[in-house]
Amino acid sequence: MVVGTCKIELRLHDNRSLKGKRKVVKSMVDKVKHKFNVAIAETGSNDKWQKIELGISAVGNERRHIDATLNNVIIFLESLYLAEIVDSRIEIISM
Repeated sequence: MVVGTCKIELRLHDNRSLKGKRKVVKSMVDKVKHKFNVAIAETGSNDKWQKIELGISAVGNERRHIDATLNNVIIFLESLYLAEIVDSRIEIISM
């Protein structure tokens, strides 16, 4: 079994409220869940209206597949142009 996790930090430039941030986060999470077979949630910076931290995880039996899936999620989030990706880290663990 291979478990992959990804932490993505994003920045919202034209946002002025937590309500606006929640709308963007919900949109991102729903689109990723619909397109990819991964778990995704907001994992930090809940009270900061210009910063988003997302956690993504995937489980499978091939390291290459998990790595490709997580990289494709990052590329997809970037292509949405809803927020700027500041940092992303992927960790893959074989069990």
